Amino acid sequence: MIIFVAMALIAPHYNKASKNALIQFFKRDRYFVRTPGWLKKLYPGCVWDVEPKEKTLYLSFDDGPHPTITPYILNLLKKYNAQAIFFCIGQNIEKFPEVYRQIIEEGHLTGNHTQHHFNGWKTNDETYIRDIIDAQDKIGSNFFRPPYGRIKRSQMRLLKEKYPATKIIMWNILAGDWDENLNPEKCFEQIKARISDGDIIVFHDTDKAFERLEYALPRVFEFFSEKGYRFKKIPE
Repeated sequence: MIIFVAMALIAPHYNKASKNALIQFFKRDRYFVRTPGWLKKLYPGCVWDVEPKEKTLYLSFDDGPHPTITPYILNLLKKYNAQAIFFCIGQNIEKFPEVYRQIIEEGHLTGNHTQHHFNGWKTNDETYIRDIIDAQDKIGSNFFRPPYGRIKRSQMRLLKEKYPATKIIMWNILAGDWDENLNPEKCFEQIKARISDGDIIVFHDTDKAFERLEYALPRVFEFFSEKGYRFKKIPE
């Protein structure tokens, strides 16, 4: 039970309880903006950050590609001479293949985020791995991020057996941009106060997240660029 509650706190936009739930704690999205070290130890086979050797940050964007939001992000990346990784959903690549090609053509990385954005905790292992394979046929990346940050240890093992070179990428900083109860100013301020060298940072290129992303992301670029940070791709 303790592990379940702890992992729920790192998972983006996890499912909320019903109005009749007895435990009020689960009625709103709750998450760690910065992932604590003790929590990372529950999944030691995952990558949570990059060893800092210089003032470098690693941006990642989940759930795209999106026909307008992904190009908006790409324009900002170009403006700040920044690089990033986009964890893409297979069915969105099918809908917007030209946007996916634009990500690649502009020199950014892509990662597998499953075909249908399945929650690993709620999906049997065979179905979950099959969904990853379906997406991998379109993406062909060694990087994988489980939707909601939720994956069973058995699924991790099967994934590594199927694709031994796979790196499961989690995060150190969770922007909370999907959280409609979070105002854009707070979204920026809470991550600005917690970001440090080598952090992997999660935003989302989705309609639900855009109000907060549109406010916070340009300010992240401006603030940290002025402090001498560079935005690079996660090492392959």
